[in-house]
Amino acid sequence: MAEIVNLRAKRKEAARKAARAKGDENAAKFGRSKAERELEQARAEKAARDLDAHRRDE
Repeated sequence: MAEIVNLRAKRKEAARKAARAKGDENAAKFGRSKAERELEQARAEKAARDLDAHRRDE
């Protein structure tokens, strides 16, 4: 005898797989790691501090 399959569960499983694949694709295309984001933020802060250090007080 064949195994009974719940079609609603199979559709949900397929939708989750598709969403996961789309998310992985977007992460590869647009994503940055936490270390990369923190490094960029630190560099921007340092550039702002350096610029302020060269400012003349009048």
